[in-house]
Amino acid sequence: MRIFREIFGRVWALWVLLLFVVTMIPFLLPALAFCATAPEPARTRRFIKYARVWMAIYLRLIGCPLRISGKENFAPGEQYIVICNHNALMDVPVSSPSIPGANKTIAKAEMAKIPVFGMIYKMGSVLVDRKSDKSRKESYLNMKKVLDMGMHMCIYPEGTRNKTEQPLKAFHDGAFRLALDTRKSIIPGMIFNTRKVNPADKFFYIMPHRLYMDFLPPIAVEPGDTVESLRNRSFEIMKDYYSKNA
Repeated sequence: MRIFREIFGRVWALWVLLLFVVTMIPFLLPALAFCATAPEPARTRRFIKYARVWMAIYLRLIGCPLRISGKENFAPGEQYIVICNHNALMDVPVSSPSIPGANKTIAKAEMAKIPVFGMIYKMGSVLVDRKSDKSRKESYLNMKKVLDMGMHMCIYPEGTRNKTEQPLKAFHDGAFRLALDTRKSIIPGMIFNTRKVNPADKFFYIMPHRLYMDFLPPIAVEPGDTVESLRNRSFEIMKDYYSKNA
């Protein structure tokens, strides 16, 4: 039984990859025509609308329908720093289209070099080369600009995908420093089951499974908060929620 599951997971991964390419092509043309030439923030608003339709279709086709809850925690006219747990490569295409309203995600600069896909990737991202101090500083300023333009900023505070047995890895400081500097509230975005779909210990393996994304109530920056206190409070809220609902 196990060997059949391993074979199916890799055959399904090929199907998932082919569908990604096939669905990306018709998405790319209108995205370039109506998004790429528009100024910000209209460009990102249009891009997210297209991405939302694309991913809704794509996720269903690959057997991973997504249920989203907690959108009511986003107050109209407010901008938030959305922090998500990170268990699999597919977390980004799940999270960004799920966030109500226009948003950008902090993302690896090297991914933007991928032919064709890179053009889409750049439209929804604030790019950063983590090996470059200059790039990290520029990306931080760009994240502030995203919030100033009336968009949400999505960050994965674990930095890289969680390959441990723990609910969460230790958080980095960036998202919480940004919250303190901008006085914007944080909304945790909890992603469930992507680890089951795309396990970290298996190469080229996808298993269809229903996905969930839950947005939790905002975590406000309180008087006297520090990066450490805000980071620890957010970590405990997310860890507790994930442990009870995974």
